[in-house]
Amino acid sequence: MRQRARINALIRQFFADRGVLEVETPILSAAGNTEPNIDSFHTDFSGHSDAGARRRWLRTSPEYPLKRLLAAGVGDCYELGRVFRNGEAGGRHNPEFTMLEWYRVGWDHHRLIDETVELVRAVLATEGRRAGVQVLTYRELFQQAVGVDPFADSDEALRAPLADIHIDGTGLVRDDWLDLLMTHRIQPSFPVDRITVVHDWPATQAALARIRPGEPPLAERFELYLGSVELANGYHELNDAAEQRQRFERDHQIRRQRGAVLPPIDEALLAALPAMPDCAGVAVGIDRLLMALNGTPRIADVLAFDFAQA
Repeated sequence: MRQRARINALIRQFFADRGVLEVETPILSAAGNTEPNIDSFHTDFSGHSDAGARRRWLRTSPEYPLKRLLAAGVGDCYELGRVFRNGEAGGRHNPEFTMLEWYRVGWDHHRLIDETVELVRAVLATEGRRAGVQVLTYRELFQQAVGVDPFADSDEALRAPLADIHIDGTGLVRDDWLDLLMTHRIQPSFPVDRITVVHDWPATQAALARIRPGEPPLAERFELYLGSVELANGYHELNDAAEQRQRFERDHQIRRQRGAVLPPIDEALLAALPAMPDCAGVAVGIDRLLMALNGTPRIADVLAFDFAQA
């Protein structure tokens, strides 16, 4: 707990020195996260009906309201606080956890990579540790680590390095196999004393990032790892409301096919996006950072009380 308090203080000083404003946004929202692989908690408001939507969704990140603040002209900003994801409980996951998310106006994802690395290195320094840095593209990573081209090779070629692992492939699509390669073959091999940054992801994994035209088109997105622990996910942010609506609706289509809950699309975000300036944003899992610092695979080791004891 003392270590967490030191890191929280360091984060706030890091951004104060750079003129990035700390803000607070709602934990309960009338809209939810449509991402098919994330499930949201919800609760029902029992007060007067004129207060707005009765069903409220606990945030899975502060991304949407932060972007609404950016559209309103708040400028560079960050939030450090609790977020919630249903169904995610286990060794590496807790249904409530701490996320740091920040946005830089006028930056792209490459410039934000440098600042994210700088923050992680500053945290490491408090423990007397240093780490090397490797920055490479998604394609370079897969070619070097498992000898496949994630954009050009066949699905069979992608499955080959996983042949010795029993995987039920029913219903799995190409992105699923790429994700399995990352989590089972590539990520575990990252050196413990290295920060690894992977950028230019497949357009099919863009989430809320811009897509850069080309052959193949690439999502202007990055992920940062400390050792084998994924810490950060960042984007050169999409501000095209029509394209974002299409992505939300595609999420809903996938959820319908799976028989999953359909959280309401965030219409307030879509209304604000045309006014949002060109910017880059990133989210860092603070509990994951503490896990990496302490060399533990158990999130319970870095929490005062995990979900089972809450």
